[in-house]
Amino acid sequence: MSQIPAALGLTSQDVTGLLAVAGRAPSLHNSQPWRFRVEPDRIELWADPERQLPADDPHGREQRLACGAALFNLRLALHAHGIRPLVTLHTDRAFPDLLAAVRHGGRKAPTALQRELLAAVPRRRTNRRPFTDEPVTTAELMALRNAAMAEGAWLHVVATPAERTRLLELSADAHAAQQGDPAFREEFERWTAVEPDRPDGVPALPNEHRPAAHDRWVARDFTHGAGRTTAETGVLFENEPALVVLSAQMFGPTSEVAAGQALQRVLLTATTLGLSASFLSHIIEVDATRDRLRNLIHGTHSPQAVLRIGHGWPVPATPRRPPEDTLLVTPPLVSRRTGVRPVDAGLRAGIP
Repeated sequence: MSQIPAALGLTSQDVTGLLAVAGRAPSLHNSQPWRFRVEPDRIELWADPERQLPADDPHGREQRLACGAALFNLRLALHAHGIRPLVTLHTDRAFPDLLAAVRHGGRKAPTALQRELLAAVPRRRTNRRPFTDEPVTTAELMALRNAAMAEGAWLHVVATPAERTRLLELSADAHAAQQGDPAFREEFERWTAVEPDRPDGVPALPNEHRPAAHDRWVARDFTHGAGRTTAETGVLFENEPALVVLSAQMFGPTSEVAAGQALQRVLLTATTLGLSASFLSHIIEVDATRDRLRNLIHGTHSPQAVLRIGHGWPVPATPRRPPEDTLLVTPPLVSRRTGVRPVDAGLRAGIP
């Protein structure tokens, strides 16, 4: 493994810590599909093409969403060092894997909220286990909506009985479509119920539940049939979780990176409120149900994530690759189309 270099006025050890925090972001099947290129004046975020899941995520949308979540963590970690991150979202099609570059935007002490969100990074979990029936309050939902809006995104609460019934139908249709795809099933098998010493993928956890036919909102079995159903354990999934849909207010690949930042802010905010969350990703991953979901929420922009939120019991953390393993050391070439280096072309977003 290569040693992580110093950057942005920080030591090698400091930058290693930054990348470790960034790597605590959620990703599809814990694939951790990001790479970081560290230069003295910037840290670049790249998508890792070898970690894109082609059957589940053929267009790389969820990969970019995960990378955006890692970018938000990186911003928080820089704030903790008193550095205001200046983020450039990449837009040059000649370098599609380069998603963002972060530079030193001046000195600024972290706010109380930034410190609180950073402290939540190691405590955030994707919780696929049953939640209690304690409802998520209106004030808590408003806090989550405000978190999304702070990152330029919109969080739609699926509240009415008619909307929830339609969403349940979309969930069933999407799950059936994926289960009918042999390539999806093979990919799912490779990335779930993995050995505990593996640094990526979804590990097989003790006392893991698997959904039964009567469980309404949890469809995927991450245990490969080894887990016990709620009928066997007597611990039932909640009947009416809070359900929210995240949409970005931009278009194109940069919208997915931006949505990933908003997603992570929502998830960390939920953690600070003592809430648990899991993904209903299958609704988004199937094009037909994603389009129907957009119509359901009357959205002008495509939905990027569907979350189930409630009050759950603690779950263990999933493994993470060491920061050195995410380091990109090969410098990119100059674009033959534009004649410039990739970091010189992008959409500047002065994100505090």
